[in-house]
Amino acid sequence: MSAADEILDIVDEQDRVIGQSPRGEAYAQGLRHRCVFIEARDAQGHLFVHRRTPTKLVFPSRYDMFVGGVVGAGESYDDAALREAEEELGVSGLPSPSYLFKFLYDDGAGQTWWSAVYEVRCELPVSPQVEEVAWHGFLSDAEVERRLTEWAWVPDGLDAYERLRAYRAATG
Repeated sequence: MSAADEILDIVDEQDRVIGQSPRGEAYAQGLRHRCVFIEARDAQGHLFVHRRTPTKLVFPSRYDMFVGGVVGAGESYDDAALREAEEELGVSGLPSPSYLFKFLYDDGAGQTWWSAVYEVRCELPVSPQVEEVAWHGFLSDAEVERRLTEWAWVPDGLDAYERLRAYRAATG
């Protein structure tokens, strides 16, 4: 099955399931669905950053400071977070990511999804999927900050990153 054929739950403004749709159709019609964003850091606290492959359905060849993806039909956010983190990092036995908060991403141009943000420590050697990740590295926070204006980032990831910084500032 291709990624475009994966079945997603379609949700309303309150994140209640109102239907289901193949991923490709959900994207094409701007149907609201669910996603997870997982901030992965190594043992030294460096952030996993990657560039998406040019074949990705959404935001091809853009950089991202999160691993993650869509939540499948009937799947919980927590289960999707662990599945996506292990898939994208190319590891197994990762600790369950810790849930932080959820927000509604809406670019105003038809791309909208409920987004659950998590964090996880990955002390395992990573081997990202070549179908998903064209380049990767663990970068210091200072390096990520320097790259924010230099690299083309996924817009939903930038939104989640800004919200995560505000969340951490507010929660100490």
